[in-house]
Amino acid sequence: MKGTFLASIALALICPTLAHAQAQGTMDVAKADGKAFGKDKAGTAQNAATVQPDASRIPNFGGVPSQSGYFDDPDRMSREAASQTSTSTGYRAMKDSMDRRARFAPQDLDATIARSKVISDDPLSYTSGMAIGGTQGRCVPLPPGTGSAARYMATCNTGYTATQETKNCPVTLTARVEQRQVYGYYCIKDSGDPASIFDCSHYPAPQCRLVQSWPVDICDPMFGCLPTLIIDEMSCTSSVDGATPYTVTGENVVTTTRDESQCASLAGDSSCQQDTESCTDSDPVTRIVDGVAVTQPCWAWSRSYACATYTEAQDCQTLESTPGCKLVSEDCLTDEPCRTWERVYDCPVPDQPASTNQFICDGDVYCIDGSCETIEREANDEFKDAAVALNAMGQARREFDPDTLSLFKGTRETCSSKVFGILNCCKGKGFPLIPGIQLLVALGCSREEMLLHERDVQGLCAYVGTYCSSSFLGVCLTKKKVYCCFESKLSRILQEQGRQQLGRPWGKPKTEQCLGFTIDEFARLDLSKMDFSEVYAEFTDAARLPDELQAATEIQQKIEDYYARARQ
Repeated sequence: MKGTFLASIALALICPTLAHAQAQGTMDVAKADGKAFGKDKAGTAQNAATVQPDASRIPNFGGVPSQSGYFDDPDRMSREAASQTSTSTGYRAMKDSMDRRARFAPQDLDATIARSKVISDDPLSYTSGMAIGGTQGRCVPLPPGTGSAARYMATCNTGYTATQETKNCPVTLTARVEQRQVYGYYCIKDSGDPASIFDCSHYPAPQCRLVQSWPVDICDPMFGCLPTLIIDEMSCTSSVDGATPYTVTGENVVTTTRDESQCASLAGDSSCQQDTESCTDSDPVTRIVDGVAVTQPCWAWSRSYACATYTEAQDCQTLESTPGCKLVSEDCLTDEPCRTWERVYDCPVPDQPASTNQFICDGDVYCIDGSCETIEREANDEFKDAAVALNAMGQARREFDPDTLSLFKGTRETCSSKVFGILNCCKGKGFPLIPGIQLLVALGCSREEMLLHERDVQGLCAYVGTYCSSSFLGVCLTKKKVYCCFESKLSRILQEQGRQQLGRPWGKPKTEQCLGFTIDEFARLDLSKMDFSEVYAEFTDAARLPDELQAATEIQQKIEDYYARARQ
């Protein structure tokens, strides 16, 4: 026992010394290996630094890569990337994502930010906080919004107004008597010898005129009778070469000319049109001119011209100064030279009083059998799209015409207005009419135009265009605005945006008949790319948050009653 104890003490004294010696030996070996490895690698590095580089000695190197050309022509990379966009799956995925990204009108973003600032300034007015007591959440109406997605086409006029003035000028008749020689000749009609001077073809008009004709029969006892000859007596104002006149006489020739020199300026004015001409000197009808009696029914006239005076005019100041209105087009309403233009502006509908049917609510806390749970309310951003799709399908079913196999057919409506006039029966939904239909009708607006305005205000009508219905001296006096009106606002939006997708714009205002889509055309429409923000509020208007809270409360009460019955 004692020996064992002494052996253990001796072992304890010897082991540290042995362990130290063993560790020292291992370190020496490692140092030697490290020196040998470093010496080997140093030689390799020195050799590499003094030997010409060789591409074959580089691991995994397979030659000069094609991308090295980008160093000399950096723009080549962008050109090649652009050429591969049509076939690149990644690029198409990114482009499609950008195309499908939701876009919002600036005025709607401004309105949302304004409402957010109101809530941020006083958040406790909209979020009350909850105590774990099983109480129902509180709902506070949001501040009213000021933005509006609805827009309309407004028009105004620019050009000239025209007034008419009657101007007169005199026209006189001048008579002159001249003496001239008159030569008389005889010739044979259809002599059979055109070269003969006696053939009547040598006495043409207007130099010669026929005085009279008579037949001549020539008979001979030996040869018999020749065919009947027609002899013409000709009177010529000048001698005929090679022919001998049977008579030469003198005669008075009266020539008359109208002196219109005093009307030349009016006749050359493009703004003047000749109207009437009346005789002002007819007594006596026979007058002696150079000793010769000359008879004329009228010797002088008064000619009248209707002349237009053009004055520049325009009534576009209001639209030009309205915020948000953008000039879309300027169309000529008359023929060339154009003197009346209509300007078309795309304008936002003026702000309407917003309803307070939007709420922000606290979460509801439900406590059942001592265990409380907060019910989170999550917004469903797909509801509006589902509502639009359902309404579109329902509207398509209601408006399907089995006779023409078409959908969403509209009704052509027109309204007239004076160009630069005060009364305008069809300004559009951006301009409410003055009250009193009877007064408007009395002033010149028809009941149909009043109805068209009301339908346009409700968002049921799409503006097609305008054409001139009456003009004067190249200036449009009255124009007609043409609309296509539909059964619902949704039908109007489908028509407007669907025609853009199909590349089928409205026709000319004079001929557009507001035809619907064929079944094939409707099947080609992509509703997901249409903007239905104008009708979202109408589809969700029936959803009322207090009704939802009441239903949730009733469900909670029924669950509590169930557990209460189960414990009995």
